Amino acid sequence: MKPIPFMAPSLTDNEKSNLLDSIESTWIGGVGPYISRVEQGWAEICGAKECVTASNGTVALHLGLLALGVGPGDEVIVPALTYVATANAVRYTGAEPVFVDVDKKTWCMDPSKIEAAITRRTKGILPVHLLGHPADMDAINKIATLYNIWVLCDAAQAHMATYKQRTVGSLADIEVFSFHVGKVFTCGEGGAIVLNDSKLANWLRMVRGHGMDPERRFFHPMTAYNYRLTNMQASVLCAQLDRRSEIMQRRRVFFERYKEGLTGIPGIGFQPIASWANPCPWVFAITIDEDKFGISRNSIIQEFADQNVETRPFTYPLNSLPPFRELSDSRGVTFPITEHLSKTGIYLPSSTDITEHEVDFICGIIKDLAKKGNSG
Repeated sequence: MKPIPFMAPSLTDNEKSNLLDSIESTWIGGVGPYISRVEQGWAEICGAKECVTASNGTVALHLGLLALGVGPGDEVIVPALTYVATANAVRYTGAEPVFVDVDKKTWCMDPSKIEAAITRRTKGILPVHLLGHPADMDAINKIATLYNIWVLCDAAQAHMATYKQRTVGSLADIEVFSFHVGKVFTCGEGGAIVLNDSKLANWLRMVRGHGMDPERRFFHPMTAYNYRLTNMQASVLCAQLDRRSEIMQRRRVFFERYKEGLTGIPGIGFQPIASWANPCPWVFAITIDEDKFGISRNSIIQEFADQNVETRPFTYPLNSLPPFRELSDSRGVTFPITEHLSKTGIYLPSSTDITEHEVDFICGIIKDLAKKGNSG
């Protein structure tokens, strides 16, 4: 069996054709027609009025926070289980992330934990649609309205997911996406900020481009950033979005094959799906109950590595990481669900173009390990 990567992009002649067109046009930098196409197209897909592209998802988060006025001395509520970029972006502004535990029913921010985390310094809530599953946005937005604070969603992993039949991207004041090489739709790196405020969108376009006045070239009324997506990247992303139905269908098929192949194995748990959610099929995630399975999560990961199958453990709880640990510990809050998932979770290979044979091979490894673990 050839090596099976955890994630690899699905690229066709469509992406190559668009990229060549961008190169031949000489529009390869931070302006060009493909950028406009992405912004218009992604806004429509998300059911939002505006989309502002950026060079990656992390800087899109940074821009979104700046647009909402976050700065030194502020606090932003963040789930403890997510990729570190979510908390890092808060720190970029000089503000502090305040962590809350996740809900075992969704693995997303637990709305019941939010109010206890709100202080007079709290400016907003930053839910994450984790592993493609939407957070419970009605509950979160209700709390935000009660306390007169904003909601910005990290939707990096949740392309085209839906919450109560509403598309992710239209569920908060601002939602932010990533088009990293490991995401469902990709252009290598890339990000997008989706919102319904055209005035704020124009401000974001100005800030991502060194703060230059759109009416007065080389006049910069503010200190800003170079956070622009290139036209070359956008050309690849346009092709990905044109193929979105095909990509999503392929991924849903192999997700179902994984589920069928692993159902009934003692100790294997699946990502929960709320009745109101239609998640994005980003990564197929399982948890390992060592007592029932008979082998530890880390031993399973090593066995996969020995057989040239690349997997990933779940991320560390953000509250446990050195940059955030001391301040988080001082609050005296515990994160039992986050800590349990972090210790037991595995992401299985989830490339769009993974084959049925590869999925069956991966499931076979887990079945063989289960037999070995329970034979003793």
